[in-house]
Amino acid sequence: MEIKNIYQIEKRAIRKSHLELARIGFALFFLVGILAFSFTTSGGMPNSVFLAIAAVFGGYMAMNIGANDVANNVGPAVGSRALTMNGAIIIAIIFEAGGAFIAGGDVVSTIKKGIIDINDFGDDINGFLWAMMSALLAAALWLNLATMAKAPVSTTHSIVGGVMGAGIAAAGFAIVDWGTIGSIASSWVISPIAGGIIAAAFLFSIKKTIIFKDDKIRASYRIVPIHVAIMSWAFVTYLIIKGLTNVWASLVGIINDNMFFTIEVTKKPTFTIAATIGVIVAVFVYFGIKRSLKAKLNKLENNRASVNVLFTVPLIFAAALLSFAHGANDVANAIGPLAAINDAVMSGNISDETDIPMWVMAVGAVGIAIGLALYGPRLIKTVGSEITELDQMRAFSVAMAAAITVIIASQLGLPVSSTHIAIGGIFGVGFLREWLDSTTSIEYEIEQDKAEIRDEKKRLQALKHKLNKLERKKYRSDQDHENISTMYQEIDKEIDTIKKAKKILKKDKKNLYVKRDAMKKIITAWVITVPASAVLAGGMFYMIESIMA
Repeated sequence: MEIKNIYQIEKRAIRKSHLELARIGFALFFLVGILAFSFTTSGGMPNSVFLAIAAVFGGYMAMNIGANDVANNVGPAVGSRALTMNGAIIIAIIFEAGGAFIAGGDVVSTIKKGIIDINDFGDDINGFLWAMMSALLAAALWLNLATMAKAPVSTTHSIVGGVMGAGIAAAGFAIVDWGTIGSIASSWVISPIAGGIIAAAFLFSIKKTIIFKDDKIRASYRIVPIHVAIMSWAFVTYLIIKGLTNVWASLVGIINDNMFFTIEVTKKPTFTIAATIGVIVAVFVYFGIKRSLKAKLNKLENNRASVNVLFTVPLIFAAALLSFAHGANDVANAIGPLAAINDAVMSGNISDETDIPMWVMAVGAVGIAIGLALYGPRLIKTVGSEITELDQMRAFSVAMAAAITVIIASQLGLPVSSTHIAIGGIFGVGFLREWLDSTTSIEYEIEQDKAEIRDEKKRLQALKHKLNKLERKKYRSDQDHENISTMYQEIDKEIDTIKKAKKILKKDKKNLYVKRDAMKKIITAWVITVPASAVLAGGMFYMIESIMA
């Protein structure tokens, strides 16, 4: 039997290693393809080698964005079982790539959020190229490490740290806009707290108005359409503000040419216009959901599971729309510096903004999709099930928090991170569950377990100390030998007691709704993302500079 078990373990290990090699092989094939294409199209240009290498770094960065950041959009839906892992990956790939290609825009700021003043580079194009390459590679490496550690981090903060570190290495500390960096640091606090509060508020509202009612189905008929309508308003507004910014002017032109009403042509959608369109959509959704629920009332059982079912389809739509908005916005984290390098190589100048060639956009969009397909499941599992247990209602509340927090923050001018909001939302619903279920008693039991283990360890040390004193005696009486034998037995008993106490402690820890170890790991990763990327980028810059000197 043991030989058979060993054989099965060996077989699984071989299969897993083959799968890992296939993933690495496919990723390398994509990067080699980028390298070949770049050489083919830009060969003969000055610094074309730098452009080709930078394109590879951009593709690597895009894959890491797909592997790490996309999990925040679909992880809650997978954790709540509204979507299967494969279904979530397919939806995310389609909508992430769609967001990047359709709404990623023709122009992007090459230096994310104005972290450094590129005028400090002067005419030093080589220094600028080295800095942007260093920023891309450092951010990608940090994201890769975070993904391996199952820590969802902000890809925006990663590239911010990379650009900052490379800029400092190239031109000194004066190049950095420290006010911008301070705003980014404040988002470490603002984003998760805002996301957690809003997600907890929505979940509490659902529990209070539906779950805690005797007739849950009748309550659902009244309340669910309102929640889904609010979701529709939030996501339409969110999508217009964050996902359609770069194609807004063209879209308004099409609407004005084909509709009986006109919208003022602006470079970016205003909140008023976005919110108004959101309200119109929400009204249609409200009556549509109301009609749909009326037909289902008699078929649903009066329990929590039936209520969860009602949130499944809205949750799938939420995952898709979040992915679209994410693809439209965060593709710039991979292709912004690459676009800057491409423009500097092709034009011989350094500029704040530049047109995005289609091949550069494709590197970002396809890279995100490949990274998600190959390595996304690792972080999707972490976000969906390893922080707190999610069902459809809880996941719906997290998705709502993601959209509404971004809307509020954009109007108040507050810096927020979509990654931190989503994870903060998950923490929020987890802590709300603990509070509602009065789990402070569990926390008390955990402290009691720890105290018992500490006491037992002290007794064990005291027994070992006495035993050592007796064993060091040159001449022992019969009583001493008897005491030694008794002490060995007592030591064995103490060890068994400690083992049992540790098992109880482990069991009590599992009863906590938010995994504290996961929370500590994620928060630590958030705090060190910018400095870690900055240090890596600075080191990369000095390495490239020494090689090229």
